Amino acid sequence: MRVSLRFARRRPVRSGFTLIEVLLVLAILGVIAAMVVPNLLGTQDRANIKASSISIKGFEEAVKLYAVDHDGQFPEGNGDSVIQMLMSPEQTDDSATPRAPYLEKTPLDAWKNPLRYEYPASGNHQSTTGKPAIWSAGPDRQDDTGDDINNWSQI
Repeated sequence: MRVSLRFARRRPVRSGFTLIEVLLVLAILGVIAAMVVPNLLGTQDRANIKASSISIKGFEEAVKLYAVDHDGQFPEGNGDSVIQMLMSPEQTDDSATPRAPYLEKTPLDAWKNPLRYEYPASGNHQSTTGKPAIWSAGPDRQDDTGDDINNWSQI
């Protein structure tokens, strides 16, 4: 006698993944993430420090151009007054011809804080080369905490 296939018991077809397979994949992804994420976080910090160093060099170039136009004299003072002088030299210059600005905008570090300037430099900001001190407070945005980025020492 022949049994009809229609009534024969078939095993149910299983599709999908078992719980063990899913857990194994999640564990592997967790291990990979644990190795990659710390490297990515450090990369962003290094990029911000490098960007701030480049901003400092640009500010320093503007100050040097000012000195070339003023018989080698760097602008004296600190903070906003010097930055305003570099952005609007015609307001503080005695010459008959107005000069182009040495800076287009306030120089900022990678954390969007204004760079600091001091000449003659004093305290912890003294440079041994006799040039103005230009620095960023660094990632923690606090002066003199060890993570400052400046133009008188190497990073």
